[in-house]
Amino acid sequence: MRAVVAGRLESSRVQSGTAAAGDHALSSGGAANGAFADRVIAWQRLHGRHDLPWQNTRDPYRIWLSEIMLQQTQVAAVIGYYQRFLDRFPDLQALATGAADEVMRLWSGLGYYSRARNLHRAAGIIVDECKGEFPATQADLMRLPGIGRSTAAAVAAFAFGQRAAILDGNVKRVFARYFGIEGYPGLPAVEAVLWERAEALLPKRGLEPYTQGLMDLGATLCTRTRPRCPACPLAADCVAQVHGRTAELPHKRPRKPLPRRSCVMLVMQYRGQVLLERRPPAGIWGGLLCLPQADDLAAARNLAETLGADWHGHTALGEIEHGFTHYHLTIRPVSLSQPASSAKNVAREPRYSWMPLLQALDAGLPSPVRKLLLALEKTLNKSLECRLSNGRPL
Repeated sequence: MRAVVAGRLESSRVQSGTAAAGDHALSSGGAANGAFADRVIAWQRLHGRHDLPWQNTRDPYRIWLSEIMLQQTQVAAVIGYYQRFLDRFPDLQALATGAADEVMRLWSGLGYYSRARNLHRAAGIIVDECKGEFPATQADLMRLPGIGRSTAAAVAAFAFGQRAAILDGNVKRVFARYFGIEGYPGLPAVEAVLWERAEALLPKRGLEPYTQGLMDLGATLCTRTRPRCPACPLAADCVAQVHGRTAELPHKRPRKPLPRRSCVMLVMQYRGQVLLERRPPAGIWGGLLCLPQADDLAAARNLAETLGADWHGHTALGEIEHGFTHYHLTIRPVSLSQPASSAKNVAREPRYSWMPLLQALDAGLPSPVRKLLLALEKTLNKSLECRLSNGRPL
């Protein structure tokens, strides 16, 4: 997972006997720093990943797309999305001129949808304001929406050979364990120490295998659970390994119970179509198509009646639980039929649209809405099979 998470603790040296070990690579100067980088580079060339779809290219568009998709998302989940996205938007110009709906459709299910909106915006900026010339430095890349310090460094390094330090979630874990850095990496106090290490350890040569090696170490060996320390090139002087602290470092996020919220979603049907509502551009599920939503049953009834549906014939469907980073959502779907007399009136509202069920399933939908509609399709198919098996007309 590549995630740019802020954090730092200036006094973050390991306690008691491990403090000196935590400082070893920096206190010894450039030679020790070089030895660290040399080990990472040598390991990457022999054991690292070399055949990912976005590797073996200098194309900044493809590298940038992969880095955005890999923010807070694992490689295995990204590969299929990356390839489908490139099939539809093979280059920067195609993305910049593409429809936002199509971008969101191809992103649907990958989560963190602001990434897709920012990707589309940034493509337009590069084409319109930069005359199609992709920014080549970390500083210029960071001026684009959705590109932070670590993502900018990765694009600059892999696409342009720029000497820039990365610090994604995997690299933070490697550094926290190797140097014995205390504190949760998401705290502002921990970040400067981690960035200090990242900048100081940059090699003068072999930057790309070094950068990829750090990512690969965190993704394949120095994993969050069950790290494979015996295979790690840094294990001999890794503070966490030497002192038996791999399970403890890096420190976990301070636990706070996630607040719980709930909503009611209206599954409104009319002649094989479902009513969808376009979400506002900003916020949760921004820009995606969604089912009409209300905070509670009373508000849902008012909304249904406003839309001309018959609330008295509604059917409660099974609840769906969905987790966000900052809260947990319980979705209570309600199925309703839409009278023909009001269906056309609803369609006149710009944010609402009737869509055939199969077409809706191919649109840009949030994961729980897709899950709901898939269940609806399954139910309708079973009903159709029953009618056919009983010789009843459709």
